[in-house]
Amino acid sequence: MSPHNENGASSDTGAAPAVRSTIELRPDDVFGFLGSADANLRELEQLLEADIHVRGNTVTLTGAPPEVALAERAVEQLVALVGRGQPISPETVRHTVSMLTEGVSESPAEVLSLDILSRRGKTIRPKTLNQKRYVDAIDKNTIVFGIGPAGTGKTYLAMAKAVQALQAKQVSRIILTRPAVEAGERLGFLPGTLNEKIDPYLRPLYDALHDMMDPEAIPKLLQAGVIEVAPLGYMRGRTLNDAFIILDEAQNTTAEQMKMFLTRLGFGSQVVVTGDVTQVDLPGGARSGLRAAAEILPGIDDIHFAELNSSDVVRHRLVSEIVNAYERAEATLDQTVNRAQRRAAGRPGRR
Repeated sequence: MSPHNENGASSDTGAAPAVRSTIELRPDDVFGFLGSADANLRELEQLLEADIHVRGNTVTLTGAPPEVALAERAVEQLVALVGRGQPISPETVRHTVSMLTEGVSESPAEVLSLDILSRRGKTIRPKTLNQKRYVDAIDKNTIVFGIGPAGTGKTYLAMAKAVQALQAKQVSRIILTRPAVEAGERLGFLPGTLNEKIDPYLRPLYDALHDMMDPEAIPKLLQAGVIEVAPLGYMRGRTLNDAFIILDEAQNTTAEQMKMFLTRLGFGSQVVVTGDVTQVDLPGGARSGLRAAAEILPGIDDIHFAELNSSDVVRHRLVSEIVNAYERAEATLDQTVNRAQRRAAGRPGRR
């Protein structure tokens, strides 16, 4: 596949002349590139300024030189994914164009084709550049913090890496924990057995496990202690060796709990801490342990902080827009509060 460029005339005086580029696709790649009912093509047309026409297995791009160049790269990257046997979707198109627009050095096709875990025909891969950098950081560091808004894959990718490490016998067990904030880590007043008491707080971790492992094997692994799912309070006083340990919803730890958890690290173990500092549910305005760690620990070798943002949201498109809307609202509120504080500070005191 190689583009062929032709120069064209411009109808606007002083404007750069329009150019035309044609790309020949392999016949077997055409349907995968276009998508069901041409959904991928329509997404490309919405995201790119260049005009895109497909006839047979020929893609024709027309427009200003920079826009045509961007479109060429987008088509080439998407076709490269199709050629590797990876199905692409409008979401794949959006992430590919986003990476190319940001001018990152990494190839979108390389980023989006990194296989982490496969089960029953479903393959878990990073879907954005920041997600790939997060996964790479887990491979290279003993402790990784994944910080970002809801839907950015922080916990899901960490779980996939934990299962991958267990299957490869890099660790002998997986430990998954969350702070049970709503019950104040004191679960005795709730009805039922211990498992029934803590289940509502740990259910998202079980759900992710069922996506990645044979559901029939999970109870056996839990009973054997190969997988442990427990509230954070049950980590106290332990040393966790030869384990892949995930602390989820870490924004709801106190600074003391975070210190307690991190100092459980034993030999041959790896820790991933995930959380969203904009969704702290601690009572009484207590300081988030995740925020404290982000201030105290940067610069220590073998500890990495991976930042994800709204562009990494891989849930419904509206989730990303909701995250952005709340960030704008919070920024506006902060500015209003700061102005009010400055005005108050400038007023003379009453006598």
